Amino acid sequence: MAEPRTIVITGASSGIGLAAAEQLAAGGDRVVLVGRDERRLAIAVDRVRAAGRGAEPGRFQADFERLADVRALADHLLATYPRIDVLANNAGMTTMSHRRTVDGHEATIQANHLGPFLLSKLLRERLRGSRIVNTSVRPGPNVRLDPDRLDRDGRRYNGIAAYQTSKAANVLFAMEAARRWPDILSLSLHPGLARTDIGRDTALRFFFRYAPFLAGPEKSARRLVRLATAPADELTSGALHGPGDPIRPNPRVFNADNAARLWATSEAAVAGPATQP
Repeated sequence: MAEPRTIVITGASSGIGLAAAEQLAAGGDRVVLVGRDERRLAIAVDRVRAAGRGAEPGRFQADFERLADVRALADHLLATYPRIDVLANNAGMTTMSHRRTVDGHEATIQANHLGPFLLSKLLRERLRGSRIVNTSVRPGPNVRLDPDRLDRDGRRYNGIAAYQTSKAANVLFAMEAARRWPDILSLSLHPGLARTDIGRDTALRFFFRYAPFLAGPEKSARRLVRLATAPADELTSGALHGPGDPIRPNPRVFNADNAARLWATSEAAVAGPATQP
């Protein structure tokens, strides 16, 4: 009998992450849940344990708005799991008001991009021969991203635009990781419009909970599960995957030059306190 895969899912205490964790556990995989809220994480662990017919999932509490938490998570994973088959960078948030993290970065870009970027780099050696799946979105036609300057200031701050920028960064990260780390299958995921808790601290919570055309998180989770488990030759490293063929976003934004520049900016950002105004 094959050894179960070890799959780490961030943002696993609700929404797409929790639904994917339940589906993977039901299939016999060893799932490690990462969430920032202790109570919700405990409830998620109970649900995933039940889905896995009593198999105990791993768990770790971490808030990606604190890079120290990301480093502590990486230390825990490296000390606990001799192999990690999939890292699902699924944690995400949005805020309608500008704020800085304790690390000096705008909160949305840190939680949605810099935190996952740092975690992936810290786990890089453990992920040889494995895969990284980044939950993103299909980029809109007007998405803006300056790969040399990620931290938005508070002037004319727009929470939706900041969120779109962070999700565009996820796509560029997957592109550049595929080039730099050819021994890791690097993917980004467009999950579709799903009913989740991502806007729970903003007025957007009503949209993400009640809009009638949103799919349940279980449907979007199946896309994540596919990228985590499908044979590698059915997937394209560096690509943005949706329900069918890879999505080809605007090449004026999503190109090799921007991906390399974003990587360099991200490395500088996680190396120390932010210096941008």
